[in-house]
Amino acid sequence: MKEKNIFGLIHSMDQVTNYLIIQWNKMFNESLGISHILVLSHLKDNGKSRPSDIARTLGLTPPTLTHLSEKLVQKKLATRLADDDDRRIIYLAITDKGLDLVKKANEEGKTLRKNLFDKLTAEEQQQLLSIYRKLNDSIRN
Repeated sequence: MKEKNIFGLIHSMDQVTNYLIIQWNKMFNESLGISHILVLSHLKDNGKSRPSDIARTLGLTPPTLTHLSEKLVQKKLATRLADDDDRRIIYLAITDKGLDLVKKANEEGKTLRKNLFDKLTAEEQQQLLSIYRKLNDSIRN
């Protein structure tokens, strides 16, 4: 790919991402960002988890996860649990209120995706998904 094209590609990707974030913030009026929802979704899907494992899985730094989890605990969307055998080990777990919020976020996210991705054919959506998976796999290795 020519150098000029790569910067155009990056710029286009940034524009779509920024658009999605702005629309998400307008729709989801809970004073939480996408990263908070990702943490809650991880807890919903995986059960109680060590913060270091959540950070690694989501590609976040431990201090970032600490900041995110602090707000989630403060809003009673998640709770901290000590390990039964080793009290030094702390887990983060989702609460019922957190589960309800993830459900709401997913419903509103569907609307956002529909508004944007319905402009693509089913084949184009599948191609885009395949491309992003391939890129994500390459940056994790």
